[in-house]
Amino acid sequence: MSNLKAQIINDMKSAMKTKDKDALKAIRMILGAIKQCEVDERIELNDTQALVVIQKMVKQRKDSISQFKDAGRDDLVAVEEAELVIINNYMPEQLSEAEIQAAVDKAIADTGASSMQDMGKLMGLLKPQLDGKADMGMVSSAIRAKIS
Repeated sequence: MSNLKAQIINDMKSAMKTKDKDALKAIRMILGAIKQCEVDERIELNDTQALVVIQKMVKQRKDSISQFKDAGRDDLVAVEEAELVIINNYMPEQLSEAEIQAAVDKAIADTGASSMQDMGKLMGLLKPQLDGKADMGMVSSAIRAKIS
């Protein structure tokens, strides 16, 4: 069992003991998504693979929050934001905007990228380095600002 999955299970037990229903619901949702992926793929996920599942959940919550805000459903926005806080506990610490800019600058210098045709090459180089630690949308925007 991966360390991340073990941590999530321990947090679930703690939430049960403290009767924290909101945290318990969100943690069970995370575990359910991980187990569903394990069943679908017929493998036991390692930390990296489990993190991909959690990243997907974070993206889904952010999309839902945006859509609920547009629809004026503040009650649902609050639920999604509470879940997002709990889910983010399992994400690695996010890089600051300055750190993202520095990584983009280094990638541009390393590859000699000068135009939008090099966007795919830069993203291919940066994704393995920054995935999970930075919002790849922000990375993409930073690249566009530098080479356009």
